[in-house]
This record gives sequence, C-alpha cells and structure tokens, in this order.
Amino acid sequence: MSDPRKRSPAKLGDVVASVLEHAGLSGRVAQAAVIPEWPRLVGPQIAEVTEPLLLQQDGTLCVAVRTHAWMQELTLLEPELLGSLNGDPARPPITRLRWMLRR
Repeated sequence: MSDPRKRSPAKLGDVVASVLEHAGLSGRVAQAAVIPEWPRLVGPQIAEVTEPLLLQQDGTLCVAVRTHAWMQELTLLEPELLGSLNGDPARPPITRLRWMLRR
C-alpha cells in the first residue's frame, strides 16, 4: 500500500471538475458559461441593453431588458439568439430565453 503522504497534490481545478462530474453538475456549469460570454455571443448592441441573470434548471435563461421596446425586439430575435448561444455542441443547450423588464 502506498503512503498517502507521499502522493503529489492534485490541481484544484481537477478536484472541482471531478466533484462536479460526480454530482452530475458539470453539464449545468458548462451551460451556465453563456452568462459571462453573453456580450460576445449576442453582440455589443444587445449586451448594452440586457443582462443575463440566471439559468433555470430546465435550460431557460432569464435576461433583464432595459425597455419594453427592446423586450419586443428581442422576443422576435429569440430564435437567432438561441442559435448563437447554442453554437457550442459540447455544451447543453439553452432551451428558452425569458425576458424580464429591468426596474
């Protein structure tokens, strides 16, 4: 039996990835990566008037919008935006966008 004190330490990122995988959460974490990538994925004009808030368990991304007019426009653009958000086939897809007026 090997001495556990002589084992080299594991990288923290590897440990976290292993724990997430074991808990069945790695897909959700990958899916939630669209939140910090939002400006790049939707473009600067849309990013300026929106803010992604949270990802629901069913894959719905809740997004705050500055005005009613923008909310209407983004509702019409939703298929295109989902295509952009779901461009990485390795990541579980965002299933829906839920627009919420920022107050």
